[in-house]
Amino acid sequence: MARDEKGLLYDPGVRRSMQVLATESDAGPLEAAAALRSAWQAVDRLRSRGAGGRGLSTGALDVLGRLAVSADDLSIGDLARACGVSSRNVTGLVDTLAGKGLAERIPDPHDRRAVRVAITEAGREWLESFRRPTGRAMSAIFAGFTPDELDRLRHLCLRVADNQRRMQQHLDDTDPSAP
Repeated sequence: MARDEKGLLYDPGVRRSMQVLATESDAGPLEAAAALRSAWQAVDRLRSRGAGGRGLSTGALDVLGRLAVSADDLSIGDLARACGVSSRNVTGLVDTLAGKGLAERIPDPHDRRAVRVAITEAGREWLESFRRPTGRAMSAIFAGFTPDELDRLRHLCLRVADNQRRMQQHLDDTDPSAP
């Protein structure tokens, strides 16, 4: 890492590689995207360590967490919408969780073709054992950040996600071949 003329961190290797892809005026967004990816990879590496080799992907962890806070079982469609992924993706994640005994499929009483998903007691125990090491890891990775900086970082990351969502919606609305 190095510091720029404003005293802000940047990755010299990324900056050099972005010169191949960008004009001077659009290098900033490309470098920011690369920094966001690097930060996510750092967080995910620590999350994986917190999982203690128990092999849950970020997506499976997201589904398990959503099941844990739900007052009732959820449909695959509900989970897909909540997680922002396809039903097929959620089906695979539920397969993983069910295979590990962390979630269970329940027949839908109103639609015999559909299933609902609920967290198991083993799933709740897994989350509890994951909570402490993950909390310590996240505290360590964000050491030195003020509460205001953490709020601002969260806000900026969610703006990126919201911009992508709006861009995708626009593309879907303007693509005549979209279903």
